[in-house]
Amino acid sequence: MTDMPPEAASPRVGLFATCLVDLFRPSVGFSAVKLLEEAGCRVEVPMAQTCCGQPAYNSGDRADAADLARQVIEVFEGFDYVVAPSGSCAAMLKKHYPELLSGDARWAERAERFSDKVFELVSFLTDIRKVVRVEAAYQGSVTYHDSCSGLRELGISAQPRKLLATVEGLELREMKDSDICCGFGGTFCIKYSDISNAIVSKKTVNIEASGADLLLAGDMGCLMNMAGKLKREGSAIEVRHVAEVLAGMTDRPPIAGTASRRER
Repeated sequence: MTDMPPEAASPRVGLFATCLVDLFRPSVGFSAVKLLEEAGCRVEVPMAQTCCGQPAYNSGDRADAADLARQVIEVFEGFDYVVAPSGSCAAMLKKHYPELLSGDARWAERAERFSDKVFELVSFLTDIRKVVRVEAAYQGSVTYHDSCSGLRELGISAQPRKLLATVEGLELREMKDSDICCGFGGTFCIKYSDISNAIVSKKTVNIEASGADLLLAGDMGCLMNMAGKLKREGSAIEVRHVAEVLAGMTDRPPIAGTASRRER
């Protein structure tokens, strides 16, 4: 449900699906489409889209990152908005493309214009489309992890909680240090696996202590990292992307095959 006036034009939205959603969790993409269409948007998913370039960018390969940025901009710049179900990918498109292409006379202005219409999914729903509630139900308790890029680069914190509060039957149980890194960090977890494991070990202690049945977040990388650790520890806590709960699309198995408490 949205507070947008009925006469407001339906914006044409390009969904930037992200690599991890495409390859590991397509249900998040379908959930995003459902939420956007319910918010009055016309949604398209361009087949020509590629990786946002974040792995190359974070590894110092600016040349390849810039090539990918040009490809993404060219594919999406005809849309009214570009929306991604990922804080880290949205931050790459919105915050880092202008800086990455600032020295390119042909692309600098295009990158700035493109940046202005890029949004993370839940932020777009609440801040731009003025969605105040969702028509969804979840019978159980959840806890929410604030992913670093979404929180620190895009200011996403209250928005998912605002919509989760309208899900019928859902109880939100805040964990301690919900805003502390989970240890994923993209290539960080590969380069510094021991440090990454120490960080996620502290995170799972807080997740368990919340007493929630389900862990939610807005970034697939963080979710896969935490789900993997919870599974290795023998936890029964389920893990899902927040869009799946907000869209009422929780019929698929949870991320990383974690078993429900109710199944044990």
